[in-house]
Amino acid sequence: MWRTGRRVFLGVNYESGRMESFVKTSIPWRKRLAMSAFSRWRHAQASLHPLTYLFWECTLRCNLACRHCGSDCQVSARQPDMALEDFLGVLDRVATISDPAKTMVAITGGEPLMREDLAACGRAISERGFPWGMVSNGWALDQKQLDGLLASGLRSLTISLDGLEASHDWLRGKSGSYQRALAAIRCASAVPGIAFDVVTCVTPRNISELDSLRTVLLESGVPAWRIFNIFAKGRAATDPELATDGGLLKKTLDFVRQARGSGGLRVNYACEGYLGPYEYEARDGFYNCRAGTNIASVLADGSISACPSLRGDFIQGNMYRDDFVDVWNTRYQNMRDRAWLKTGICRDCSSWKWCEGNALHLRDDEGGLARCHLALLKEAGLGD
Repeated sequence: MWRTGRRVFLGVNYESGRMESFVKTSIPWRKRLAMSAFSRWRHAQASLHPLTYLFWECTLRCNLACRHCGSDCQVSARQPDMALEDFLGVLDRVATISDPAKTMVAITGGEPLMREDLAACGRAISERGFPWGMVSNGWALDQKQLDGLLASGLRSLTISLDGLEASHDWLRGKSGSYQRALAAIRCASAVPGIAFDVVTCVTPRNISELDSLRTVLLESGVPAWRIFNIFAKGRAATDPELATDGGLLKKTLDFVRQARGSGGLRVNYACEGYLGPYEYEARDGFYNCRAGTNIASVLADGSISACPSLRGDFIQGNMYRDDFVDVWNTRYQNMRDRAWLKTGICRDCSSWKWCEGNALHLRDDEGGLARCHLALLKEAGLGD
């Protein structure tokens, strides 16, 4: 593992040839070389853009009322659920450009289990040769439901658990949601061969509970844990109790780094942004926003985007009027070439070559940078 420097020193920037002074949290030169090599690989991927991950937002209905919901989902959504046959038409087109066995379909929402035909959806996807998984809040996922999904080809599963009981129920807006999610987690942990992880949204309310939550997950047999800080989209944009400042980000990353060295549970910070001195120490790989490069999504209304968090100006077309393959091959320019993001604080940032403007879902409706992890870390006193 690379270690961050702790003193000011002079060194040569191998790209510019100029002498530079690096402050106490400077990134070691070996890590800089590795990140630069990774950046070149990332650009090659953008040029080739192989589709390896396809989200299907199968519903906007949900059985919870989460304070941080980015899609503003409700029990009864205005947008009807997408017909299975419509999405299967997209998969048939994807199969003409990609090996189905190498393209994961991730079913999301809303809450996918609001659909009574979810097992039938999974079976139809599997019959076309695509592996599939889903993201769930766990409320309706009991053993019977899980058995039916596994029989339909379920290959991966993510369940959310956002702190201990009081904190989780507060964030999810429904009493009893912690116990239901934990029961679902224990069922899923007992299934051999499935790719399963738990995801946790860190808030000022639950940051002190992470170590206790880790114990709960270990005792439940969870193999992997993904942690991220809530970003200001949807309902979270107007909720000051969910805001992430530099201190909260640093505490989160310090916990993740420590937990990764403790064993027993694979812990990663989510892929939501470039982390500067914490790169490759808070997660398994270097920062990489794959939106529009390897990842696409079909939203509930037929819109074609990348990860489901990208809406608005990032919509590339609509499956009801555009051919999905044509959209994938000829659009997404604003995701594959991100030079247009080099404005504002990004314009003269020395980390641009590794960050390229941070994850696209962290941009506001005007394209401005809503969260810079480096700026927040500076706020916490870590320097550049």
